Amino acid sequence: MDKYEIFKKNVNELINIDLNYYKEKQMKRRISSLLTRNSFKDFDDYFIGLKNNRDLLEQFINYLTINVSEFYRNPSQWDVLEKDIIPSLMAKNKRGFKIWSAACSTGEEPYSLVMMLSNFFPLKDIKVLATDIDEEAMSKAKLGLYSEKSLANLPRGFKEKYFSKIEGSYRISEDIKKCVEYKKMDLLKDRFPSNIDLITCRNVMIYFTEDAKELLYSKFYNSLNDNGILFVGSTEQIIMPEKHKLKAARTFFYEKII
Repeated sequence: MDKYEIFKKNVNELINIDLNYYKEKQMKRRISSLLTRNSFKDFDDYFIGLKNNRDLLEQFINYLTINVSEFYRNPSQWDVLEKDIIPSLMAKNKRGFKIWSAACSTGEEPYSLVMMLSNFFPLKDIKVLATDIDEEAMSKAKLGLYSEKSLANLPRGFKEKYFSKIEGSYRISEDIKKCVEYKKMDLLKDRFPSNIDLITCRNVMIYFTEDAKELLYSKFYNSLNDNGILFVGSTEQIIMPEKHKLKAARTFFYEKII
């Protein structure tokens, strides 16, 4: 067994993250770069460092989870969500929505959902479950402080209504933050919530192997209610969705086949 295989096994035992689910060439290159940057000679040496240094381990987890996000990422998709998908869901469902932002990173996506839904419902009636494997990213989300660049695609009215400028940054309002509940979750290992109306999981599955994607599609299918919608990223269109008992409602939006 080579050193990277041993490293993957040891990491899974240490932090319960299975690197076999990630595309190997891409992940191995990223980790090799990280260990070199931290002056370790090989994977064995690096794992000893991870095991004995909490800061180093947190850096590794943050790097692993590839946190890149912004508000209203790919605005044309959000336009379809607001003008087509949400009205369609409202026509079928009079009891209120259950919404889950999977792999929520530093909070831009769940907060974008809350702001968009504020065009349809009072804030007191909006609840979004937001999950991620990276606790530090979620801590940043709970803090709610963002760069001007991350707000570039946000509708102007939302920026003026829900953000306050603090020196070079923008703080999101407490009214929006109160609508989001954060929980740690490993999408590949943990149980999914049930009876969900809208799941957003965007720009995450591109890093997974085909076997991991198969597992996720099945879990998402079971998590959705009969009228539910899965919203994926702009580079994550599902090929032959019927194979996974899903069908395209719009481009990058999928509903379950009953």
